[in-house]
Amino acid sequence: MKEKKKRSKKLLVVAILGGLALIITIGMTVFSAHMDLYLGRGKAIVRPAAGTENWEKIYYQKDYESKEALQKAANELVERIEAEGIVLLKNNGTLPLKGPNNRPLRVTLLGRSAADPVYGGSGSGSVDLSSVVDLRTALKDRGFEINETVYSELAEFASYTTRLSNTGATIRVYKNPRANIVMDRPGSSTYYIGEMPVNKYSSRAIASFKDYADAAIVVIGRGGGEGGDLSQDIKGFDDNYVKGQHQLQLNKDERDLLELATRNFEKVIVLINSSSAMELGVVEKNPGVDSILWIGSPGQTGFYAVADILKGTVTPSGKTADIYPADFRKDPTFVNFGNFKYRNIHRGNAIGDGFFVHYEEGIYYGYRYYETAAKEGFINYDEAVVYPFGFGLSYTTFAWELVSQELGPADGRITLSVRVTNTGNYPGKDVVQLYCSPPYNKGGIEKAAVILADFAKTKLLKPGESDVVTLGVAVEDMASYDYKKERAYVLEKGPYVFTLQTDSHHVKEGVPEIVYTVDRTIVYNGSNHRRSDKTMVTNQFDDVSSLFVDEPKAGYILNMSRRDFAKTFPTAPVAEDYIANDMVLAGFQPWKASEHGDPRLKMPKTGAQNGVSLIDLRGKDFTDPLWDLFLDQINPKDIASIVVNSAYATEAIPSLGKPATVDLDGPAGISAFMGNIHGTAYPSEVVIASTFNTELAREMGRMVGNEALELGVNGWYAPAVNIHRSPFAGRNFEYYSEDPYLSGKLATAVVSGAADKGVYAFLKHYVLNDQETNRNNNGLATWANEQAIREIYLKPFEMVVKNAKTTIRYIADDKGTMKEKEISAATALMSSFNRIGAVWTGGSVPLMQRVLREEWGFTGVVISDFNLYPHMFVNQGLMAGTDYNITFASMKSMEDATSPTAVNYLRRTAHRLMYTIAHSNAMNGLVPGTSVRYTMAPWRIGLIVFDVFVAIIIAILLVLHFKGLKKQGRGQ
Repeated sequence: MKEKKKRSKKLLVVAILGGLALIITIGMTVFSAHMDLYLGRGKAIVRPAAGTENWEKIYYQKDYESKEALQKAANELVERIEAEGIVLLKNNGTLPLKGPNNRPLRVTLLGRSAADPVYGGSGSGSVDLSSVVDLRTALKDRGFEINETVYSELAEFASYTTRLSNTGATIRVYKNPRANIVMDRPGSSTYYIGEMPVNKYSSRAIASFKDYADAAIVVIGRGGGEGGDLSQDIKGFDDNYVKGQHQLQLNKDERDLLELATRNFEKVIVLINSSSAMELGVVEKNPGVDSILWIGSPGQTGFYAVADILKGTVTPSGKTADIYPADFRKDPTFVNFGNFKYRNIHRGNAIGDGFFVHYEEGIYYGYRYYETAAKEGFINYDEAVVYPFGFGLSYTTFAWELVSQELGPADGRITLSVRVTNTGNYPGKDVVQLYCSPPYNKGGIEKAAVILADFAKTKLLKPGESDVVTLGVAVEDMASYDYKKERAYVLEKGPYVFTLQTDSHHVKEGVPEIVYTVDRTIVYNGSNHRRSDKTMVTNQFDDVSSLFVDEPKAGYILNMSRRDFAKTFPTAPVAEDYIANDMVLAGFQPWKASEHGDPRLKMPKTGAQNGVSLIDLRGKDFTDPLWDLFLDQINPKDIASIVVNSAYATEAIPSLGKPATVDLDGPAGISAFMGNIHGTAYPSEVVIASTFNTELAREMGRMVGNEALELGVNGWYAPAVNIHRSPFAGRNFEYYSEDPYLSGKLATAVVSGAADKGVYAFLKHYVLNDQETNRNNNGLATWANEQAIREIYLKPFEMVVKNAKTTIRYIADDKGTMKEKEISAATALMSSFNRIGAVWTGGSVPLMQRVLREEWGFTGVVISDFNLYPHMFVNQGLMAGTDYNITFASMKSMEDATSPTAVNYLRRTAHRLMYTIAHSNAMNGLVPGTSVRYTMAPWRIGLIVFDVFVAIIIAILLVLHFKGLKKQGRGQ
């Protein structure tokens, strides 16, 4: 009996070992790309062709000699971005601070966020917090003396422990919770403001105020995160809840904190540590609050810039990238943001549940709404708005003079030169903003009263110094999109009034307006398409616009119209809106490749031996005939593998000379969301937007490119150019602005800068990914009319695709001659989770093919957002133009990879992907004629050793088992 038990144990051990080895082997093989990325891939063995040994092989060089020098430069850039992005919202002369008799300033920090600041957001836009500089450290390093008694109590209140999340990221578990968005787990998110109640400040702490009374610095913070939005109603998360209280207004504890500060200090400065716009009227109107600085999320070393501005060694020059309304509940987007679910879409009649959101406001959101509504007499601007878009004060003053103006023809440009002179006592920079007021015909094409047309930032000006800046706009860009009648862009006749303004509401005094008169209406259709477009632009989203009407109709979406804001002001969805019609239901059905084959397509040539390597295509145009010879060589299986197995990396194809690549997140700097590779944590994108400085944005892109070269990174899942449609959107911290033009200009600069170092930046999330709620619940159905889609939500993507440029170096002949060539820097883009109407954006032919590639001329590659969800069909994306996917082979597969239709699309994907990689830093070290092979990855060797070891143990146990059986048999 004992022998039998021993044999049973041996068999159990064999089963466990065998099962464990099988699970580990299959798991590591399936996630091979991930293993290569984080455990190390095989070493590339590069063999140059005879005679090319002395050719120049490095196309992209780092600008810094060492990793330490690079980090130092990156930290300094973070400080400069933060310094120019900080917005001075209020100042009665208290700032800059001056210590009595030049002694160090003694200040008291108040508010939980003083000890627990918001540096960035969560999710793919998160940053590594291991080396960030906090506010206290920055102030001390800049010579401030800090009230440590108060600070220690705040730090204790905000204390936390850490643990690993299910994605491997380190998360904080707070003693006293604050708002925390848990990605894609809305029920797990919390919306506590988390401010320390004033009764928690000890009598000892309050007594210490008098010794650190030069100023109270009150810090009010709000975070954000991927996968969830900020709450429009925080019932259950605030002990002093007031009906309708939302997350972006000050709660009772924060208002009590301001009262505590103003009662005990002569000077009170408030820092707004939030990338989301907040309701700040209660702070602005508080007579005891002397100054307000919006600092956003400052990243790695940005708090040094905060300290410098407080002291006056830097003059603030940032401008708000969003409007700051007085009451968010009165905003036209408020009632159509959040959780809305169709009642007749459910599992059984579709792929999951169906959720929707209506962009009922059309083009009238943000400053476009408030400025237009005020002009039409619908609102009192001074009551409705606390701070305009583009607003920001300074320590100095500036005078502007219009130096020249050139009003070109209809196919030309309007160009203005403005001299800016520092007339104050501090050195500083100023931002000149150009706004256009187009002619509006009541009941005609919708137009906002003012629209940002251009902007320019001066150099640093000493008192008395001047700088001349140039602003301009193409006349065709003044056109509005008419999706109802002309189905095209239309430049209506009449006066277009241009004004030089300090923000969206205030015209600069003493500067004349410029009137550009269009004599006849121009419709950009047929051969008369806009010069910037490759083909004529016409309606592509009639299915989406079809739900919009100009008069109330059950089951349809009423367009908000300037003709009558009162009658068309957005309302929350009603019962009929929750019933999906047949068109919507059809969009939620499974997509089958077998039903979308193209009988016109013939099987292309594959597997040819033409001797063309990818490096031979560097410097070649996308349409160069050599691409056909190269693509004839592909094995469709290799491309199909890339299509479904390219999360954060793509596999090497040695036969084509394609190297393996590494592609990482995120908008605040390089960050391996699911690993431990991190670059510098930059300030949030909204801080970058608030600089209004495109040169600084290009510097950031270039610095990220330098870090990519240091870290071995080729692609960057950034920047993100979705729109701040609502202040409650959870990812506003990683999107630039409410304004598409500002977003597009900054993103163009960042993408160009990154490309200067060979990094292909995946512009994202294309398109209408402007809220997080229900983003993954079978794809949020997003409804907007085509005018809003084109003028607002597509615009920043369009600007980057058309305008981002870089200069590449390439081998031009068989002698190794290095030449240069300007190409588009926009060679990569990421589609989004949501639907445009009822169709997944990544599977929308009008969006991915007709607009992106045919109208705009994009020739790069498109990747999906993380393809985990049932509505994101791989073959649908492949057909539409989402070329490959952020996913692992175990998560998604191709329904069809062998038919003529599929193989033609695989060839197309190969062309786009290879073009992008050929013009990236992945080609460093390669010249024509180079052969590359890869050694086996160390983890694969380790896996083989492990499997062999387990096999030996199993063999020994089985031998012992069978010997025991034989022995038992002889004994019987």
